[in-house]
Amino acid sequence: MTDTIITPGEFTQRWMDPPNFRLAPDLRPFRFTLPSALEVLDVIRNDEEVRFTLLGDLDPEIRGARTRAFRHAPVEEITRWPFRLVHFHLARLYDNLLAGFHEDVMVPWRTFLSAHGFTWHRCSPLLFLTGPGGNSTYHTDQSHGLVWQIEGAKTFHSYHAPDQVLLAEAAIRCESTGEHPPLHDARTVQAVRMEPGDLLWSHVLTPHWVTGDTALSMSINLSHGGLARHGRFAPREQVLREHWDKHPDEPWLTDFRNTRY
Repeated sequence: MTDTIITPGEFTQRWMDPPNFRLAPDLRPFRFTLPSALEVLDVIRNDEEVRFTLLGDLDPEIRGARTRAFRHAPVEEITRWPFRLVHFHLARLYDNLLAGFHEDVMVPWRTFLSAHGFTWHRCSPLLFLTGPGGNSTYHTDQSHGLVWQIEGAKTFHSYHAPDQVLLAEAAIRCESTGEHPPLHDARTVQAVRMEPGDLLWSHVLTPHWVTGDTALSMSINLSHGGLARHGRFAPREQVLREHWDKHPDEPWLTDFRNTRY
């Protein structure tokens, strides 16, 4: 079972330490209706910042043809391909596809965090969209994430006790990055099925992977870099800060890590 956080007080007590937890819908301080996943795909595929990956053991000619056709093929055809798509700079779309998103989502969420003693270096939205069989890589993030499922369904896999699987120091060295998760005991895995409207808090530097459960799935991750409450970082992020103190040339690379999703 995955705990569901119902009150702000519970959130301030649980945000620092794994395992992941759900947030009750009433705790969400924002309301916003996104365009359909099909419409988002049709628009966002023409943005130069989009990252699109075809999945599966495809014939090289088919893979090449689909890659070349991605921006102009009928969008309904693309939804039949196994793929994953990610966009890390959604502010580029605030004037058109995501008009009102900043005012209706980011401002209320940041206000909620600030009202409960939080500060951060970065708080920004990321978009994930997958087709049939669109699974993520096995990876860690150098940020806390509020995962908001918008359309379709997916299962978010992590661990009940991630420190027993991967220490923060190893995560910083990217020892967790791979196309598939390593062999594991299913009893150690926290698997959370997410449907439209569901919210999940994903802890910094914890290994995880996502499997798509529907033909088309779309979610947004509100990513928090340098999140602290009353000046206190989460233990795993404190390890990251100490690492950066020793390697001051690395922090600026944060947003370029694990961009294959």
